[in-house]
Amino acid sequence: MVPQTATFPSILKEMPKASLHPFCLETFDETADMHARHFSSPFSGTVEDVVTGTASGVMGAYYAKYIDNNMSLPKTLLVEQGQELGRDGRVRVHVKQKENNLDISITGTAVYVKKLTVKIEN
Repeated sequence: MVPQTATFPSILKEMPKASLHPFCLETFDETADMHARHFSSPFSGTVEDVVTGTASGVMGAYYAKYIDNNMSLPKTLLVEQGQELGRDGRVRVHVKQKENNLDISITGTAVYVKKLTVKIEN
């Protein structure tokens, strides 16, 4: 899969600075629940994010609500990401029931890659 991130703003007209996060249930690691990639907005300065915890958290909520809404909670899902980029990323997504809502948290190990300055424009 080769992302054409430069086309994102013209396609995602309502949210031109959005990134795309495709995922599937086919995994490299048989213990993982989902596999994902994260193709960045051309405004971000990157093409692909190796591992994204925030997006993995959203995936966990999606999994619990739409893929296996009968799974017993609490449950920890394992999301793999980065294999296509030569990295082996893992995010654990903890799904709990809290009243009538899902309570999602994530854990994983982070590594320092490089210092980056982000400029926010309004």
